[in-house]
Amino acid sequence: MIRSATVRDIDALVDIENACFDSDRLSRRSFRYLLTKGNAVILIAEHQGQVCGDAVILFNASTSLARLYSIAIHPDFRKLGIGGQLVQAAEASALDGECAYLRLEIRKDNPASIALFRKMGYREIGVHPDYYEDHVDALRYEKLLTPHLRPDLVRVPYYRQTLDFTCGPATLMMAMRTLDDSIEMDRRLELRLWRESTTIFMTSGHGGCGPYGLALSAHMRGFKPEIYVKNEAALFVDSVRNVEKKEVIRLVQEDFREELEKRRIPIHYSALNVADLKTQFKSGGIPIVLISSYRIYGEKAPHWVVVTGFDNHFIYVHDPYVDEEKNMSLTDCINIPIPLKEFERMTRYGRAGQRAALIVRKSARRRAKKPAGATRTH
Repeated sequence: MIRSATVRDIDALVDIENACFDSDRLSRRSFRYLLTKGNAVILIAEHQGQVCGDAVILFNASTSLARLYSIAIHPDFRKLGIGGQLVQAAEASALDGECAYLRLEIRKDNPASIALFRKMGYREIGVHPDYYEDHVDALRYEKLLTPHLRPDLVRVPYYRQTLDFTCGPATLMMAMRTLDDSIEMDRRLELRLWRESTTIFMTSGHGGCGPYGLALSAHMRGFKPEIYVKNEAALFVDSVRNVEKKEVIRLVQEDFREELEKRRIPIHYSALNVADLKTQFKSGGIPIVLISSYRIYGEKAPHWVVVTGFDNHFIYVHDPYVDEEKNMSLTDCINIPIPLKEFERMTRYGRAGQRAALIVRKSARRRAKKPAGATRTH
C-alpha cells in the first residue's frame, strides 16, 4: 500500500534513511519541515503493515515542475517492485499538482536506479559534477508526464548567476550565446555586463539591471536589441525608500535612454503579452523578461528570466537563480514550464504593474564579424 506520510511516520522515515544512505541523509528536522511547512509531498510504501520505503516530491510554486528529491527502499524489502510503484505514485502526485515534468538526480555509481528510471521512460538531461557529499557526480533525469505536450525548445544554454543581483547579465549572456556560440559565458563577462547595466540601487545592497542598460550592453557587442516597457516611468523606484536613491535611479535610466536614442535602439512603450513573446521567439528573437519573483520565491523583487520555448499550455524559461536554501538545484531552474496565464501574472512588477522585456537578435553587423565559411559547433 502507498499512502501520504504524516508526522507520526517520522521515526520510520528516519530509520529508512539510516538504513539506505551513508551520507546526504534527510534529518528528522528536515522531514518534519517537509511534512508541516514545505511545499512537498512524502509518500510511504507499506508491506504487510510495515513501512518499507518512501518518496519525497518537491513542488515549485507557480511552475509546472516537480522534483523527485529522494526515493528509498529499505534493504530488507528490495526486489519486490516497490521502487517502481513509488515512482508511479510520485508521478501521479506530480500530475495532481498540475506539473508537466518530474525531474530528479541519481548517483552516477547507482546502476540499479539508473536502469529503473530509464525503464520507466526517464531521459538523461545533464550532469551535476561533484554533487553529493562524497563528491560523486549526479545524473539529471526528466520525464514528461503529459505526453501530448511537445515543447519546441530552442537550444538556449544555461548559466547560473553567481551573485544575488546579476540575473540580468546572466540572462543576457544566455541569449547572446544562443545567437553566437563564440560568446564565452563566464564570471568576468557576467560582472562586466552588470557594471555596464546596473541601476545603482535596489531594495537593499547592490543594484540590479534594467532593460535600458542591458540593451546597451547587447548593442555594444554587435547584437540587435529591442526594448518593450509599459510606459516611460522609471523602473524600480518603488524598490527603495530613500528619496535621494530614487532620484539617482531616475537619472541613471534617463542617461541610458539618451544613449539608446543616440544609437537608434528601439524603445516601445507597450507591454508584450505571451502571444507577442511567442511571435518574437518564432521569428528568431530571444526574449528576456522581467518578472516578479514573489510568485516563485515569495520575495518582492524584480527578476530576469530568459524564454527557451513554448507549447499550447506552457512557456519555458531558464531561471539563472538557484535557491539552495529552499532545496532547489539546477534541475529546477532549466527549461521551467510555467502555465501561460500564470506567466502573464508574473510579468507585472511593483505597485504600478510595470512590465519590461528585451528582445535580442543577431544583427547584420554581428554576422559580418564571423569569417567566411564558419560553421556552428557545439
